[in-house]
Amino acid sequence: HSSTLVTAGVYLLIRFNLLLSDTMFFKLLLLFSSLTMFMAGISANYEFDLKKIIALSTLSQLGLMMSILSMGMPLLAFFHLLTHAMFKALLFMCAGVIIHMMNDMQDIRFMGGISLYIPMTCLCMNISNMALCGIPFLAGFYSKDLILEMVSFSNLNFLIFFLYYISTGLTMFYTIRLMMYLMINDFNLMCIYNLYAEDYIMLKSMLVLLFMSVVSGSMLMWLIFYYPCM
Repeated sequence: HSSTLVTAGVYLLIRFNLLLSDTMFFKLLLLFSSLTMFMAGISANYEFDLKKIIALSTLSQLGLMMSILSMGMPLLAFFHLLTHAMFKALLFMCAGVIIHMMNDMQDIRFMGGISLYIPMTCLCMNISNMALCGIPFLAGFYSKDLILEMVSFSNLNFLIFFLYYISTGLTMFYTIRLMMYLMINDFNLMCIYNLYAEDYIMLKSMLVLLFMSVVSGSMLMWLIFYYPCM
């Protein structure tokens, strides 16, 4: 859901890019998408619902795609759309396993120490979160790094420039906060009574997505761009 349905609007604008380029619409889109990215990052830092945190991170990444598209770089937006689909689908699957395991409890304050019970799911979640943050050589790094590089090179005002970099920092903040609540925190009563073993049926598809979250960034960069400097 997060990786296909939500990004359909971005894909539609990528297809209509030539029609809309150099119009007032793209200038407004750049402002609104940058503000959306910033707002979603702040909201995710104060949220306690597991699915809402991941949904707000998706909204933040949509703002990132829309803003780089409105700057006239549709290929780069498409590249981020594809890499984002890999790790965000994995992140939603991991969240689904955790919520199901907690008897449909979504509040992260009731979770803690789950890495002792479901280590493989937590491994997948950690790697997809690191890809979301843009940790080097994972899927998200290649697209986010190129986007931030192009923003630094472009002739933009300081508002957009700072919104980009603050939003990227906020992504790191809410990801680390989520990991602290889920894995580093002590056990809670809800957690102890409801945990069970790893879901191996879900794990098959999660491991495929895990492989893609690690490899897809470098692979797609090689497929989409003829030369690395755009």
